[in-house]
This record gives sequence, C-alpha cells and structure tokens, in this order.
Amino acid sequence: MVSEVKDNAPPETGFAAPDTVAPVTAGGDRISSLDLIRGIAVLGILAANIVAFGQPFSAYMWPEAFLTDHGSTSEKLWIAQFVLIDGKMRALFTLLFGAGMMLFMEKAWARGATRKLQVRRLLFLMLFGLLHYFLLWKGDILTSYALVGLIALIFVKIKAKTQLMFGICGYVAGAILYAAMMLPLHFIADTPFGQSPEMVELSKSLDEGVKEATADDKIETAIITSGDYFGYVRHNFSEHSFDVFATTGLFGFEMLPLMLIGMALYRMGLFTGQFNRKSQRFWGWAGLIVGGGLTYLIALWAADTGFTYYGTLAAFVGAAPIPRLIMALGLIALLAQWAPRMTGWLGQRLSAAGRMAFTNYLGTSLVMIIVFHGWGFGLFGELTRPQLYLVVLGTWALMLLWSKPWLERYRYGPLEWLWRCLTYGRRFPIKR
Repeated sequence: MVSEVKDNAPPETGFAAPDTVAPVTAGGDRISSLDLIRGIAVLGILAANIVAFGQPFSAYMWPEAFLTDHGSTSEKLWIAQFVLIDGKMRALFTLLFGAGMMLFMEKAWARGATRKLQVRRLLFLMLFGLLHYFLLWKGDILTSYALVGLIALIFVKIKAKTQLMFGICGYVAGAILYAAMMLPLHFIADTPFGQSPEMVELSKSLDEGVKEATADDKIETAIITSGDYFGYVRHNFSEHSFDVFATTGLFGFEMLPLMLIGMALYRMGLFTGQFNRKSQRFWGWAGLIVGGGLTYLIALWAADTGFTYYGTLAAFVGAAPIPRLIMALGLIALLAQWAPRMTGWLGQRLSAAGRMAFTNYLGTSLVMIIVFHGWGFGLFGELTRPQLYLVVLGTWALMLLWSKPWLERYRYGPLEWLWRCLTYGRRFPIKR
C-alpha cells in the first residue's frame, strides 16, 4: 500500500529498481549490471523496430512491403537482423522485466508493502503503454508487459527453481503452439499443398488476409506522409483499438514464461556473480552459438521461400522461438558476467541509458515520428534498409549522449520520476 512506504524508499530506475551489485568506477559512478544490460536492450529494440517505424508495418517481417528497393544487400541485412536482433532484444528485455519485478517486490516486502504496490505500478505502466500505442506508435510493448506482469505476480512467492521450471516448460509449450499455428500457413499459402481441393478455400482466405494487411498499410502510409497527425490517431482508434490486446493474447505465451525465467535467474544470483564464472561463460557462448546457428538456418529457409508473407511469418513466429530462447539465455549469461567489468565511459553511458530505459523507449518513438511523419522530416517510406540503420546509429548516439548528463543533475529520468510518483501516490524530489 502507498501509505506503507517510508520516505527513504530506494529509487527504481528504468523498468526496475537498481540491483544490489553496482561496482564503483574511478569517477565515482555506480554501474548496475541490470541497468547496463537494460541499456543494451533498449538500444537493440530500436534496431529491431526501425523498419516498422520508417516503412509500412508489414515490412517489419516482410521485405515486399518496403516502399523502396529491397535488393540483395537489403536481403542480406534482413538475414543479419533476423539472426542477431529480431526477437532477441525483446526476449532480453522481457527477462530483465521479470528480474526487475522480483527485485521491486523484494524491496517492497522489506518495507512492509504488498503486491498491491506492484499492481498499482503495472496499472500505471499500462496507462503509459496505451497512450504510447494510440498517440505515437502501435508497436507498443508496455501494455502487454503490464497485463502479463499482473499474471506473473501470481508466481512471485514460489521457489526460484519452480519459477524456472514453469518458465521453461511454459515457453516450450508456447513454442509448440506457435509452430502448430503458423507453420501450416506457409504450406497452404505458398506451396502446391494449398491447391488441393481441401485447402483451396483456406488458401483464398489467407490471400485475402495479405490483401487486408497491405490495404491498411496503404491507408496508414497516406495518412503518415500527409502529415495528418490527428488522422493518424483517429485511424489507430478506429481500426486498431483491440490489436494491442490481441497481440498480448498471442505473445503472452512467450512473455509470461520469459518473465518467470527472469525472476528465477535474478533470485538464483545471475546478476550478482553467484554462478560459476567458467560454467556461465561456457553456457553463454554455447547458447549464443547454437541458438544463432539454428536461427541462421531458419533465415536461409525464409530466403529460400522467396521471403513470402507467410514464409516470413512462419520464420518469425512459428520456427524461431526455441532458438530465440537459447540465444537470449546465452546472451544474458554473457552480459551478466561482462557488465560488472564495463566501468569505462561506454559502460557508464549504457548504464545511464538503462536507468532511463522507460524514458528512452518512449522518447525514441517520439523522435521516430518526428523523423518519419509528414509533419516532421517526412522520411516515411523514403529510406532503404541500410539507410534506416543510419537513423538507428544516430538515435543510439543521442540516447548515450543525453542520459548520463541528465542523471548527473537529476535522480531519475523524466518518465521514471513521473511513474514513481504515480506509483507511490506522492511527489518525490527529482533534482540532486
């Protein structure tokens, strides 16, 4: 309860409270492992989302939706992004979100608060997410995190090993479900199997689904390039009001298990150096190499299908989840080991970006609509895939440049401070 929180409650940073292991640099700055990894994740999420910011939404997975040329170089970059970025940054961020929820609850319990405080916190996160979804960008993930987080709260008091078991088993079950849902679509839509008398009607309905998606892309493109911001918001309300909840229902089978795994890994000491370093490094590299290799084979298969709509959908959602989990766990194991030693200027900058992950995530969407919408620089649909990555690099530099100086003057990022005040029901000082 809000009234149970003492005045000296420690701050939360980004999407979680700071972790307990924070090496001190020569300059006196504290580097939090969770914050630093979160900083890497929030930068990586922009690289994953940049195509959907600067091109029609379907282009996120389907190269044919690009309004610019998508030649052989762009196809190779599609493969590189699919292997290195797509899904991995979201998985990494979701693992961290689970760890942050667990850390927040531990600190809340220590102060005599209950899960009600976390519920309040998640409900305000959902409010931020819905505003983000309707007013800035319909690729929002915060609403889904808040809704799934409310379910994850049920599991916060069970043993860490049980959380881990539930998380892994739930993830595998979800991966099987995704494969059963998505892989057949490719064979029905893109192969002679779909021309059999039993499948003709279903094949036609799948074709209609593609036409509906591309038709909506054309409408959104016209609105965005015209600079009609209020028309863009009206379109989100009229045509996509329930999409955010449908997305939560679909990807919740991935999000909830990842949150539980993140909770378990935090409690088992992954972020506080309690794992055997040699074993952690071995399994980290093994996960990265094995998961990356399997993902690369899936990418080659998608390319071999000709990057069809349902072929890329099958690759993203149907085939990639298990390799994605293997790769994400390997990545977080390596980053958790490296983070405490990254005390130089880059580590400090990444840690600051992570402490302000909430502000940077939403702030990135604002920057992107300024860059791409017609009332801004009007670059929507104008940039090729390589050129979009240049926008990513520029925005990365912006996040790294501004986060640290801000935190040298203020205790929290702007939205972190607002979220904290709403969560606890009172105004906290923001200036140092």
